[in-house]
Amino acid sequence: MSEIDVRAAFAKQAAICTASGAPFTGRVCGLIGERLDRSSAIGRRVLDWPGNPSHEGDALPLRLAGGLHGLARSGTDAAVSAVYPPNVAPEDDDALWEIVGGALVSNDTQLNPWLDGPPQTNEVGRSGGLMAGLLVLAERFGLPFALYELGASAGLNTRLDRYAYRLGETEAGEAGSAVRRAPEWRGVSPPAAEVRVVRRAGVDRNPLDPTDAKTRETLSAYVWTDQRERLARLEAALEIAAVTPVRIDTGDAADWLEAELAVEPEPGVCRVVMHTIAFQYFPPEVQARVRARIEAAGARATEDAPMAWLTFEAEESDFVRTPMLRLRAWPGGEDVALAKGHPHGAWYEWFSGPRASG
Repeated sequence: MSEIDVRAAFAKQAAICTASGAPFTGRVCGLIGERLDRSSAIGRRVLDWPGNPSHEGDALPLRLAGGLHGLARSGTDAAVSAVYPPNVAPEDDDALWEIVGGALVSNDTQLNPWLDGPPQTNEVGRSGGLMAGLLVLAERFGLPFALYELGASAGLNTRLDRYAYRLGETEAGEAGSAVRRAPEWRGVSPPAAEVRVVRRAGVDRNPLDPTDAKTRETLSAYVWTDQRERLARLEAALEIAAVTPVRIDTGDAADWLEAELAVEPEPGVCRVVMHTIAFQYFPPEVQARVRARIEAAGARATEDAPMAWLTFEAEESDFVRTPMLRLRAWPGGEDVALAKGHPHGAWYEWFSGPRASG
């Protein structure tokens, strides 16, 4: 990769943010892509990035955008805080860049660690799609669930049954929850059924503790600053997480799943492996081992001891990467596309009939 690729990644991220209702974040990404130089340590590290800087690789623009948002939220650089939402930024790009570009130079120590690892959004909006998939399974099997989440981060979506939902005309989840998801729903509603979780756990390379103040601030910083509704939803989900203990282990997804998910069937429980916008970041050998473990457990599943694989992951379609909600359920194991949706769960298009693919 070259400096040209880095600048292109920031330009692409700027377009994505702007199209997704985050024009300020898009503007900051665009200015960095256009104007960043090697006069600062941050500039040199970013422009000489050794890996894939794009949103489909190392997500370099979102790492730096998260750092700047965290800086603005911390109040340690008053000039940056003054131009970040909910405050009003200067309309002139030169004036905004003077502040942002200056911050990249003067806050090197605070910003540099944000480049060390990928962003962890732990987007609660994606729980709407996962809940819809669980409703399909609940209607088919009528059993309680054991959930296994890969790439769980702080485990906010591992606790998805603690949120309230309106998915089309279908109500689900915990009525009265402080987190209520009512995404724009296109197509028929998912089935109405009881979703009851009796066991849940997850794994992540770098799991985050939702009760830790630093963790909470980190997750908030990765939310695009102009999307205040997402920030409020995250804060409410973190409050729920603080009083709903969930085991999120540190480790490799394949190692963990092979240890936690027995191949032998478990009568009376529908076991579900699930993940959202995470699988693409697993090395190919990890993907292959995860798939093999799930399929091995699925091969021995029965109607009273079913197995399922529920995913919301980006797929290439007509030269555009769109998240697709997919479900494989055993016995049977057919791969069914249930819906496509917005990356943050703002909308879902539910397919009225099965759309299976290999």
